[in-house]
Amino acid sequence: MAHIDLGVDETQLPGINGPMRYRPETAKPLNELAEVLLRGPHPLPAGERELIAAYVSGLNECTFCCSSHSAFAAAQLDEGMPLVDQVRANLDAAPVSAKLRALLRIAGAVREDGRKVTSELIEAARAEGATDLEVHDTVLIAAAFCMYNRYVDGLATLAPADPARYAQAAQRIITEGYHA
Repeated sequence: MAHIDLGVDETQLPGINGPMRYRPETAKPLNELAEVLLRGPHPLPAGERELIAAYVSGLNECTFCCSSHSAFAAAQLDEGMPLVDQVRANLDAAPVSAKLRALLRIAGAVREDGRKVTSELIEAARAEGATDLEVHDTVLIAAAFCMYNRYVDGLATLAPADPARYAQAAQRIITEGYHA
């Protein structure tokens, strides 16, 4: 049960959905940020950007966000959930491009402390072909998901255990986006 009365049935609106309904004035810019970062036109495919969100959320131990964005990434990546699970379990051994691995390392550093993003991490990503836009947005996705994770967990919202709930939400996000 959430720490505050969100005025919703948490079983119907779990995780971030309850707080978003509770405060639509803050939900609008938060959803717009997620839409731009995760679904807008970009050189990184949406599935890879969702994977960055899932990776950071997993490191932050935010069950709802990690489960959600893992499902959203899996639905948009050819390799599906097995790849998401591999990245989350062992980034170094996961079968992702060297560029994505370097960007995920940057995201992990941001999650720990923004000052942990070193010139060496940036240069390693550039050496693998990452553009300044990809580096910028990786940092911003990681920073934003630290905020989203703390929003969800700070209010003690419900995180459903059933993976099918997240897979169903993935289809909605893919078709409707974060505006809905």
